[in-house]
Amino acid sequence: MVCIKKISRLSVESENIFSIKRIICIIMNDEFSIVPDTSVIIDGRITAKLKAGEFKNARVIVPEALVSELEAQANRGKETGFKGLEELKELSDMAKNGEIRLEFTGKRPSLEQIKLASAGEIDSMIRAVAVENSAIFITSDRVQAEVARAKGLNVEYLIPLMEELKTLTIEDFFTDDTLSVHLKANVIPMAKKGSVGKQKLVKIRDSECTESELHAIIKEFIERAKRDPESHLEIEHEGVMVFQIGSMRIAVAQPPFSDGMEITAVRPIANVRLDDYRLSRELKARIIERQRGVLVAGPPGAGKSTFAASVAEVLYEQGFIVKTMESPRDLQVTDAITQYAPIKGDMEKTADILLLVRPDYTVYDEVRKTRDFQVFADMRMAGVGMIGVVHATRAVDAIQRLIGRVELGIIPQVVDTVVFIDKGEISKVYDIKFTVKVPHGMVEQDLARPVITVADFETGNIEYEIYTYGEQVVVMPVTGIEMERPGTWALAVGEIQKEIQRYTRGEVDVDVVSDSSATVYVDEEDIASVIGKGGKNIDQIERKLGIHLDIREKEKRKGAGKHGGKREISSYIPAVERAKKYVILTVKGLSGETVDVYSGEDYLLTATVGRKGDVKIGKDIDTAYRIMENPSIVTFRINPETK
Repeated sequence: MVCIKKISRLSVESENIFSIKRIICIIMNDEFSIVPDTSVIIDGRITAKLKAGEFKNARVIVPEALVSELEAQANRGKETGFKGLEELKELSDMAKNGEIRLEFTGKRPSLEQIKLASAGEIDSMIRAVAVENSAIFITSDRVQAEVARAKGLNVEYLIPLMEELKTLTIEDFFTDDTLSVHLKANVIPMAKKGSVGKQKLVKIRDSECTESELHAIIKEFIERAKRDPESHLEIEHEGVMVFQIGSMRIAVAQPPFSDGMEITAVRPIANVRLDDYRLSRELKARIIERQRGVLVAGPPGAGKSTFAASVAEVLYEQGFIVKTMESPRDLQVTDAITQYAPIKGDMEKTADILLLVRPDYTVYDEVRKTRDFQVFADMRMAGVGMIGVVHATRAVDAIQRLIGRVELGIIPQVVDTVVFIDKGEISKVYDIKFTVKVPHGMVEQDLARPVITVADFETGNIEYEIYTYGEQVVVMPVTGIEMERPGTWALAVGEIQKEIQRYTRGEVDVDVVSDSSATVYVDEEDIASVIGKGGKNIDQIERKLGIHLDIREKEKRKGAGKHGGKREISSYIPAVERAKKYVILTVKGLSGETVDVYSGEDYLLTATVGRKGDVKIGKDIDTAYRIMENPSIVTFRINPETK
């Protein structure tokens, strides 16, 4: 009777149904063995129960495979690995104090077994140790428990604790007007406070953050992500983790990814509805009338995602099926709008699933890489309404980011509306259309070509035209002829030189006389090659460029060479590239030359070309901004008189 009462009391007090073997050992005061797996080591459950005396007389056997797995996780910068190793240290300290018996046994996994860890190879090695020692296998992983029972092991499954969620330490750093909190080891904690577009960086306290303090905060994130269905570990790589905890997006960086441990937590400070924006009735009707391709553009922190979320809410209220594609999933939308993450880090796989779900609209936050733009275009061409969030400093930059990533002719089908957000407000809306016309600034009707027009939605005035000129794609402002004509002519010079130099050995000089004609100066021995038999070559060049060319000998150029006048300044079209720290202009073959850099007819600077044929300009200076505004009209000019 005493034994029955003791068994009954143990069963009631425990949260699990204990194995008969363990209960008998406790009653008889005999020793028994337990083998924990990684789940109960990492969450600290086994340590807590041992300290509470729940496994009295137990011999704790830790498989070397478990140690190896935790070590591998720690080496990859995963906080779970560090936490597990700390728990093992706690067990070792308890063993030194005579509180428990602790053994490490079994084989370390081979390289091949480590590679198969995700397929359960390490778990299998841990279970094998339990079998060899006739031990009770303890886990809080339901799959592990079921597999172990199927293998005939004595299993004790610890149901994951569902304690009341406590306030996170990171929340103490936030106030009502805090947009983001920035914590780094050995640095005073800072926060951005204010409203969107009107924010400032301020100190939160006078004392610096310590590594142990940040480690404790990160542990809280891991625990919350495990226990709270509203919290997730969205991204995890070596040295970096991104959590979405409620409305907070938290990025954790540590070596080797960063030079020190750092936590950045961002949260929205306001829920905005579409009606809160100064939105015309026509624009609101345009967004909801049918499936469209919309890019929501703006600089970082301008409120792009907030606007996109408000559009998603309105579309849902209008009866559309709306989904999102996000990494991390931090848009603040109603529960009825399902938020999807990348499948194995690939949004293309997510898009394949979404096409089976058949949403009316999908919000893609954020569209950055070439593959993102291609996935966005594929879904749009499949008939899904798309709203993409894009980083851009100007509204037209959002369209330019599509060039080269999406076929030029289908851009208006992929994106027909651009909404530019600045400081939380809609500052510009563009209407994108496709037509066939003579580009602005050209006069010859035979120069008509497909043109993408970019017009202000409110006024209908065309502000930019996008078209091909030779082999280049041109994004040309059309706000005034004074700006347009010099830019077109400078572009024409480079294209004409490129075509003529295919038939010459010497240099080629070009004077653009009008929008429809130019004079080309070549060496005498190259004239016949340029013209070709029966004028075949020159006719072909003129048809390709859409411009009449007058071929003349260099020496007879008015006021040049032996006639005593100045030689014409040579002009070159550089390749323009935006690098991490510089805007790089490159023309091969000009190494060591001193060149004047122009944007259209506006002089920008004088520079010496590097040995790789490049000129580097710091990306944060005004000249770099002017170059990137319209890179297609940038030229290098070499004046022989200044050599």
